[in-house]
Amino acid sequence: MKQYLLSIYQPDGGSPAPEVLEPITRNLETLEREMRAAGVWVFSGGLHSPDTATVIRVKDGDTLMTDGPYAEGKEHLGGFTVIRAPDLDAALEWGHRLALAIGLLPIEVRPFQGEVDG
Repeated sequence: MKQYLLSIYQPDGGSPAPEVLEPITRNLETLEREMRAAGVWVFSGGLHSPDTATVIRVKDGDTLMTDGPYAEGKEHLGGFTVIRAPDLDAALEWGHRLALAIGLLPIEVRPFQGEVDG
């Protein structure tokens, strides 16, 4: 089966108010239970804000580390889920369900290269 990355993009800025965030958290917990029961869930994680990032570059043998995100933008990767699915259509269905659970945030679905055992 192939593995797919379901990326959650969120706008820069603070976290939503608790009354907005709490139902989303419940929806995500429910969806993760459903993914686990279906045997598609591999891993999920939320990320801290982009200002906590460190970018590492190597040029001419020298390593340069800089604070902050690699790319400046109005949105950033806020979290992700890795799933196993038999094909893109199945992965897109899980991506759709993730988008429904979260609300207005876009979900990007991308396959990993190669096949994965299991």
